[in-house]
Amino acid sequence: MTAARNLLQAALLLTVLISNAADAGRPKPPKVRASKPPKTTRKQKKAVAKEKAVKFANMKAAGQDQVSMTKEAAELRSYELRKKKRKGLLKRREASLAQVLFPGASPEEYGEAEPVPAFVDLVESKKTQLPFEFYDLPTCPEPAEKIQKRFRQRRNLGNRLMGNKLQMAPYNFPAKRSKGCTPLCVVEVGGKKLRWLRKLVDRQYRLHLTLDQLPVLMRSKELNYAVRGYPVGFKAPPSYTGLKEDEFYLYNHLKFTITYREEPEEFEGARITGFDVHPVSITHKVESDDAKVDLETNLEAAGRRGGWSTCTDNESPVNEPETYLALRSGSTGESMKILYSYEVNWQESDIPWADRWDVYLVGSPDDEIHYFAIVNSLMIVVFLTGAVATIMIR
Repeated sequence: MTAARNLLQAALLLTVLISNAADAGRPKPPKVRASKPPKTTRKQKKAVAKEKAVKFANMKAAGQDQVSMTKEAAELRSYELRKKKRKGLLKRREASLAQVLFPGASPEEYGEAEPVPAFVDLVESKKTQLPFEFYDLPTCPEPAEKIQKRFRQRRNLGNRLMGNKLQMAPYNFPAKRSKGCTPLCVVEVGGKKLRWLRKLVDRQYRLHLTLDQLPVLMRSKELNYAVRGYPVGFKAPPSYTGLKEDEFYLYNHLKFTITYREEPEEFEGARITGFDVHPVSITHKVESDDAKVDLETNLEAAGRRGGWSTCTDNESPVNEPETYLALRSGSTGESMKILYSYEVNWQESDIPWADRWDVYLVGSPDDEIHYFAIVNSLMIVVFLTGAVATIMIR
C-alpha cells in the first residue's frame, strides 16, 4: 500500500516537471507598454496660455466679478492666483492654494444638524495698534464652560506667541440648518461704555470670527471686493443726518451665509467652503411683554424668541436709514438697551474645498502693506548689523 502511494506521488511530480519544462520552452508574448502622452511643447503651452488670457480678459470686460461663489468667479480667481498655486523650487508644479498654505491639512465633514463651533478673534483697527478682546465689548456673554471644553481647539504657534485666547462665539451654527432672525441677548450700555463704543466706531474697529478655520468675510458682487471681518458700526456726517455733529450707528444684527459642498461618492457629510457676513443696523421694536427679559441673558438658549416685531422667522432686518440704531443715550441721560440678533443661511456650492482660500487672496488690500513691512524689517536688520559691526571693528 505504501509502495503504491509513493509511486503515485512520483508520477504526479514527474508530470508537473514536464509541464513546467514545456512552458519554459515556449516563446513569451511581448509586453505591451502603455504609450506615454506626447510632451507639450513650449509653443503649445504659449498658445494655451494666450487662449486663457483672452478668455479671462473677455470675462472681466463683461463685468464678471471675482469674489462670488459661482463657477465663473472661481475660475477667474484660480487664473489670477496661478503663480501662487505652484509648489517646488526647480520644477514648479500646479497645486491648490490649500496645499501651498496648509500642507497636510485635511478637511472636516459635518453631518446633518451637527454643531459647528465658531471662534472669536481680536477686535482690531488699521487706524490704531491697540487691539481688544471680543468680550471686552458690550456684547452677549460667551457660552458656558462646559460647551467651550467640548469644542476646545489647540492654539497655533502665532496665537501662543501673541497670547491670544481661543474663545467660542455666542452664535449657534448647526450644519445645514438655516434659521431666521434669532434674538440673542439684550445689553444695556451707557456712560463711559457708550462713549468708548462710539470711539471704536470712529476708529474703524473690525470684529473677526472663524468657522472651520475660515475667517468671516464681507464681500460684494456688485463692487467686486472682499474684506475680512465686519465693522463695529459706521459714522454718518452732519450733511447726511442734518445734525450739528457726526452720528454713530451700531451693527447689532448679523446675516451669516455658509456655503458647503457635498460629494456622496467621495466623502460623507458636508465640507464648508465659505463663511460670509452682512451686518445690519436696526432699532428693534418691542411688540409684547415677552420682550422684557433679563439683561445679558442668552435668549436663544432660554427659548425666548418672541416679543420683537422686527425679528421673526418671516421678518429679515435690512439696512434702512429710518431704522438705524444710533449710539446715543436717552433724552434724560438714561442708558440705551441694545438687542443683538442674527440669522444663518446655508447654501450648497460647487466650489471645491481645496479652492476655498482663493477669495481671501484675490485683490487683498493688505498685500502692499505686507511687502512694505517686510522691506522695512530688512532695512532695520541691515542698519543694526552695520552699527554692531562698526562698534566691533573699533
